[in-house]
Amino acid sequence: MRFALLLAVLAATTASAQSPRPLRSADIYRLRDVGAARISPDGAWIAYTVTTVDSAKDKSDSDVWMVNYEGTRTIRMTSSPEGESNPRWSPDNRYLSFVSGRYESKGGQVWLLDRSGGDAVRLTDLKGGVGEYEWSPDGSRLAVVSHDPDPEDAKPDSLKTKNPKPIVLDRYAFKRDNTGYLDRLRDHVYIVDVTTKKAVQITTGDFDDQSVRWSPDGKRLVFVSERSGTDPDRTNNADIYVVDAVAGATPLKLTTWSGPDANPVWSPDGQFIAYLQGSEPQLSAYTQNTIAVVPSAGGTARLIAASLDRDVNGLSWSGDGKLLRFLLGDDRAVHLASVPVSGGTVTRVLDGRRAVTSYDASTTGRVVVNTATATRSGEVFAFENGALRALTHVNDSIFTALALGTTEDVQFKNKDGLTVGALLVKPAGFDASKKYPLMLRIHGGPNGQDQHAFSFERELFAANGYLVLAVNYRGSSGRGQAWKKAIFADWGNKEVQDLMAGVDHVIGMGVVDTTRMGIGGWSYGGILTDYTIATTTRFKAATSGAGSALQTTMYGSDQYIYQYENELGAPWKNPKLWEKLSYPFWHADRITTPTMFLGGEKDFNVPIAGGEQMYQALKSLGVPSQMIVYPGQFHGISRPSFVKDRYDRYVGWYAKYLMGVTQ
Repeated sequence: MRFALLLAVLAATTASAQSPRPLRSADIYRLRDVGAARISPDGAWIAYTVTTVDSAKDKSDSDVWMVNYEGTRTIRMTSSPEGESNPRWSPDNRYLSFVSGRYESKGGQVWLLDRSGGDAVRLTDLKGGVGEYEWSPDGSRLAVVSHDPDPEDAKPDSLKTKNPKPIVLDRYAFKRDNTGYLDRLRDHVYIVDVTTKKAVQITTGDFDDQSVRWSPDGKRLVFVSERSGTDPDRTNNADIYVVDAVAGATPLKLTTWSGPDANPVWSPDGQFIAYLQGSEPQLSAYTQNTIAVVPSAGGTARLIAASLDRDVNGLSWSGDGKLLRFLLGDDRAVHLASVPVSGGTVTRVLDGRRAVTSYDASTTGRVVVNTATATRSGEVFAFENGALRALTHVNDSIFTALALGTTEDVQFKNKDGLTVGALLVKPAGFDASKKYPLMLRIHGGPNGQDQHAFSFERELFAANGYLVLAVNYRGSSGRGQAWKKAIFADWGNKEVQDLMAGVDHVIGMGVVDTTRMGIGGWSYGGILTDYTIATTTRFKAATSGAGSALQTTMYGSDQYIYQYENELGAPWKNPKLWEKLSYPFWHADRITTPTMFLGGEKDFNVPIAGGEQMYQALKSLGVPSQMIVYPGQFHGISRPSFVKDRYDRYVGWYAKYLMGVTQ
């Protein structure tokens, strides 16, 4: 009898251990991020990074791994505590290179792993570090983008000042999140000889250069730079340039479009360069790329698939030079697509309700992709014969153990009769006969979209019993240029209409407890939270992260000076508009929603003063409010313990005001 009882207890315990459980905030320490896959030239191996979180050290660490194309062998290539990124294969398959700050290699340097054996060897020693790099076609050199070295670093230790110096600023755009205050030191192109390790500077001047790529014959380089006008900071006009791969060569400007150009890639025969042409310069916050091709020796550019009217990124050529591949962002999904260089129909090579975040192709024609769905974070897959085959299984065990919500597409009409797309996440075990608290979570940008990719935040709220609504309001990407620029100089109007239309639509489904509705977001999602709670009192709890409301005070405080003066006009020229766009602050006395404000102490994107001002206003008015400041953090909260803390505070704040839970 006792034996039978013991067996029953063990069986119940085993079943319980195997039952899927809800997501918890502590799962950030278990989930790992899989970086962009890079396939070897012979197509035999794929390199990628895996980023893990160390709760004891309170930091993230990224290491290089590789998997064979069959998916049967996985090898960890690096394991230093400093972290490695940006793996690349040498053209002859001999080396696997990566960037790392290991052994005090300042700014990150390129290291080489000889696949025949041995430890990694540092190749570069650029005082400004390595921002990006690419192997030359013959494998003898690297093209590198590096920051100008600080003259102070060249002084002997005895002459270096030990006290902080005043920061002298003279640039129109003088600050940037993560970087800080901007001086006249710039990013430039260098060539590094693999054998001698000697670096030669190719580009110079008071402007930044990026996106460097070798020509197929190894004689020229293409790069992107803002060099137009007397002050590049006052333009939004990056152009494509070609320069001979020798010191002292003069760059040739290839593009004449008044807006930004990006992502140049050489045709296999070196005769053409394909690139992405952005929108008009004044649409800096709402830009949308179009594919273009220009002769590499100079000439007239030609647009490809100009009528596509969707987001295009990640451009590359097919091996025969007849097709252009790209990532296509379209209404809550991102697909891998292609189009003939000669023009014609766009083909969605890999579609479905998913988000393809990157891809790579070998000279042998093999293609690998990083892709995610609403219920699985990104992994590496081989894409062959129209089907995906998993190569990595980094997070399989954790997802097998989780009971996730169900993500569905919903759409509805807004006030102007336009169709708005959204995602609705239903909790695991959803019962249509019950009413649930509703959580409206607003994405940032605004030029971005809520899409079919795993969202820890949405799933965490679903795990706590909420219906979660994510609306791609006007201003979002994935719906075309007109949808994006509909909010130009009209913030907090059409977006709020679309958000509330989504709320009303889900209420109409008969599954929402309208007395328990919450709202929140980060960045522009925090800004829209402020706009919405100043418009309606229907929400009973809110969290506003990295937001702002008194927009005039952001002028000169954040990094968006170009957008402000070209979209809104300077405050002294257009004070009524600035006042209109600041209505959450000027009408703070209309807000009754208990609100938690959060932000990073060092945020230069949306400075924390934006949240502090609204916190002070609501506190003065007696509205329940709280201010959370994350020390040393920028716009994106990166310290793992702070990331977990933010999730816990979200859940706790909403539980208090929507669930009646006191802590």
